[in-house]
Amino acid sequence: MIALTGATGQLGQRVTHALLASRAAADVVALVRNPAKAAELGARGVTLRAADYNDGAALHGALAGVERLLLISSSEVGQRATQHANVIAAAKRQGVKLLIYTSLLHAETSTLSLAEEHRQTEAMIKTSGLPFILLRNGWYTENYTASVPAALANGAFYGSAGHGQIASATRQDYAEAAAKALLGEVPSGSTLELAGDVAYTLADLAGEVSRQTGRAIPYHNLPEADYRDALVKAGLPDWLAAGLASWDVSAAGGALFDDGRALSQLLGRPTTSLAAAVTAALPAHA
Repeated sequence: MIALTGATGQLGQRVTHALLASRAAADVVALVRNPAKAAELGARGVTLRAADYNDGAALHGALAGVERLLLISSSEVGQRATQHANVIAAAKRQGVKLLIYTSLLHAETSTLSLAEEHRQTEAMIKTSGLPFILLRNGWYTENYTASVPAALANGAFYGSAGHGQIASATRQDYAEAAAKALLGEVPSGSTLELAGDVAYTLADLAGEVSRQTGRAIPYHNLPEADYRDALVKAGLPDWLAAGLASWDVSAAGGALFDDGRALSQLLGRPTTSLAAAVTAALPAHA
């Protein structure tokens, strides 16, 4: 039996659908906070079990009979280490035979502020005694292409990533990789640095948007504080604006770059191109 946390999230839904392409729905358990939000998965025959990262008892019950578990990292930055500890403890008590975790690219050395909770989680997994696989996911391309409509409206892209090379991949790419790990295509004990095949700068992203729309959409690089302030003025919460600006600065220093191509090797195909990701992100009227 295969289970995954966060099954109604943007990554989790894609992982579940990838699993269902080759496994019977009866073999898949979706762990969700609110089963009502997973009605589509339930209708396909997936077993739905209510489990919250903060509820150790519920997690223990939800993992009954599970052999392979994908722990998709929590979205609650600042609470992740504690929440992940609850999942790891429940998995150990239930005798889960393989724990797979979606970590962060080059977690042990990453300068991203997000990295510390991933490092803590990796350490807990390694000391738990559970067989494990660490999928160190790079950036989602969607983290940047989500800004395409705003860039078109403003006539420019803004950021603080400088000339940093970003080897991102799409959520679909990472989801299919996670499904393959759950299906036994990755040896236990593996730590995989997963990233896109072809790196790009934010200027390259702006250039691709310009090419596809026929409009001149330049990239303007801003000091970190200026970019943070601009994001706050655009309506983002202070913590998120500060995070996005700092992550761009880390990207400028190479934190989002990797050229090992482990992701495409696992997928058995190239990762999704920047051009394809931009096409998917463009508004219909662009």
